[in-house]
Amino acid sequence: MRQLCKGNVAVVKGAILAGCRAYYGYPITPASEIAESAALYIPQVGGTFLQAESEVAAINMVYGAAAAGVRVMTASSGPGLSLMQEGMSYLAGAELPCVVVDVVRGGPGLGNIAPEQSDYFAMVKGGGHGNYRNIVLAPASVQEMADLTVLAFELADKYRNPAVVLADGFTGQMMEPLDLEYREIVAPEKLWAVKGTPETRANLISSIYLEPDQLEEHQRRLEAKYIRAHVEARHEVYQTEDAEILLVGYGIVSRVLRSTVEVARKQGLKAGLLRPITLWPFPTEALVEAASRVQKILVVELSNGQMVEDVRLAVNGKVPVEFYGRVGGNVPSVEELHAQVLERAAALV
Repeated sequence: MRQLCKGNVAVVKGAILAGCRAYYGYPITPASEIAESAALYIPQVGGTFLQAESEVAAINMVYGAAAAGVRVMTASSGPGLSLMQEGMSYLAGAELPCVVVDVVRGGPGLGNIAPEQSDYFAMVKGGGHGNYRNIVLAPASVQEMADLTVLAFELADKYRNPAVVLADGFTGQMMEPLDLEYREIVAPEKLWAVKGTPETRANLISSIYLEPDQLEEHQRRLEAKYIRAHVEARHEVYQTEDAEILLVGYGIVSRVLRSTVEVARKQGLKAGLLRPITLWPFPTEALVEAASRVQKILVVELSNGQMVEDVRLAVNGKVPVEFYGRVGGNVPSVEELHAQVLERAAALV
């Protein structure tokens, strides 16, 4: 069924198709429509919606539902995600699957409600304490807001780990056609979950290991799981076969970069685009392969340079990596980025 849909609403529709039956959250611009839509739709499929008294309460309710084996989600923006960081570390430490949507706004602090990508470090590097990783997916369209939410639930269950859908405020607020097809999605049986019966009620899922050797063994097991998860890396390339300049960006930036590539090609400039779809695991191998044919890489972000560090680590100095960023809620135009490409192309001559 095709419909005109807002990105934030598409998240909830994708979640329901994925079998999500519980939502706990607190509204915040520019993510408020996710809570509003969850309140409308999730009860219609027999699920539970609860507006928590705070983001701290919401993430701990997610912990409880995940421990019971329910496919559960929450959503917020930067200030709310900051409050959830302790709970996300607890979820990862207890190996509890859930989906967290971060519709990024300008920061730090309260900032403003316009789009940024400045939560990259917090979500990709793990903003909470301890040795853990989040699985992080970055949609660039309304369709992907739904599709990657479905994928997030699947990966969260597969690896028993929090999965984050990292969207910018632009992608969350814009409206585009959305194609939804009903699928019978059956969540895997979770034999580890606390079911609440008299036999299992004392089975508390926890992340505490008081003996050093036990905690080290637990962390080594988590580490092995994160290594296995690297097979999930996803990306998209466009016009990279003969590119001399490789543009790298995600989310709404990647769409502007794609148009920039088209304009540059019309003027004879050989530009190409690599878009990371998973920010963790990062598509390192794909980036290295694409970078082997180019003379320069330009990373563009709605931040002062966060993903650029992962790009530089991936290519390991073999190709020059430059950065261009806008912040405060400003999204660069095609003309602005084309001027950046022209400047770098001239330096190659």
